Amino acid sequence: MRHLSLALFALTLSRPSFAQNPIAFTGAKIIPIAGPEIDSGVLVIDHDKILAVGPAASTKIPDQATRIDASGKIIMPGLVDSHSHIGAPEGGDSSAPIQPDVRVLDSINVKDAHFAKARAGGITTANVLPGSGHLLSGQTLYLKLRPGKTIEELLIKLPDGRIAGGMKMANGTNSRRPPPFPGTRAKSAALDREEYIRAQEYRDKILAAKGDASKLPPRDLRMEGLVEVLDGKRTVQFHTHRSDDIMTVIRLSQEFHFHVVLHHVSEGWMVADEIAKAKVPVSLIVIDSPGGKEEAKNAALFTGAALDKAGVLFGFHTDDPITDSRLFLRSAALAVRGGLSREKALYGLTMANARIIGLESRIGSLEPGKDADFILLSADPLSTYTHVLETWIEGKKVFDHSDPKDRLYATGGEGASHDQSPVSLEEEDEQVRQ
Repeated sequence: MRHLSLALFALTLSRPSFAQNPIAFTGAKIIPIAGPEIDSGVLVIDHDKILAVGPAASTKIPDQATRIDASGKIIMPGLVDSHSHIGAPEGGDSSAPIQPDVRVLDSINVKDAHFAKARAGGITTANVLPGSGHLLSGQTLYLKLRPGKTIEELLIKLPDGRIAGGMKMANGTNSRRPPPFPGTRAKSAALDREEYIRAQEYRDKILAAKGDASKLPPRDLRMEGLVEVLDGKRTVQFHTHRSDDIMTVIRLSQEFHFHVVLHHVSEGWMVADEIAKAKVPVSLIVIDSPGGKEEAKNAALFTGAALDKAGVLFGFHTDDPITDSRLFLRSAALAVRGGLSREKALYGLTMANARIIGLESRIGSLEPGKDADFILLSADPLSTYTHVLETWIEGKKVFDHSDPKDRLYATGGEGASHDQSPVSLEEEDEQVRQ
């Protein structure tokens, strides 16, 4: 065992290490999202943050920086997926249609191969949700797709110490089932309203107690989750397709004053002006071969263009496994085919989704001080011929197309869907160094 440890230590010494010095990527075309594209740019990162980004002629590179020639490549921010089911997250069971106490935190398999496939597609941050078979199926997680042995290693913490995440709700056909689930759209909305009224009453009792433990109501985990929604601490991520269902979501959000994001919106183009008037953002799916869900039959490639024309903030999502995380760039390309501008399409893969999940101060664009989450592409991001060459999260390379083990997750084949190894060689090296 000692000989193995020494061998690993020697291997570590032979590998290039960028841990101590800044890294400067030079010569690439840079798409910062926060500003115009830079034909020959420089991106400098220092540990987990972006230090500088700009044209080669005017961007200072620290003397001690390790330089990487990225000529002929394109660098843009890591992609942000505002709706994904990687990790096989499980939400509520069949006992009730509304279960706000359920947390996907307690059900995600971090070894799931879909995490590696998402990194192979350039995705660095994702909103992972439970399914839509409930009116409310539980609490979502906003995750950095760092390789990790436990879910704790992927969590994003907010400044107040809370774990970043939303609340998943749904309407339409998925949640209409035999009792105790609702059988109609009207009953679905009625049950939602009843539960939020209970949450308001629970919150009022807590406020009235003024910290007196003898006057506090019994602790209720279901109500605690909904009170976070009512207090604006947790955004509702609402699955909805038909135009009438979209309007129902808007009415509920206005009645109970909660922050909401409309997800999927197959018929969003029909009520784009109404969505804009309500100032509600959208997480949009773009499907090139609709089918399997009657309420999505009117989905259109021009939905993104219609939302943009109306002034709606929207970003794209995969709904993985509905669409493949490895092909997320294609969503933007298809929306451009439907009439959306290139700039808004790329914004919808990055900064729009960062805003949708409330992390725009950290991710979504290449700007000094933000997390060093970025991708290197072989060619234009909207080209079908383009490959994601490298994916970096917080200054660490987490996908390398030139590595056969990583490339397997990008291209598929035998073993590509097996669970990932819980311990990587790099982690073994770190253990040896310690």
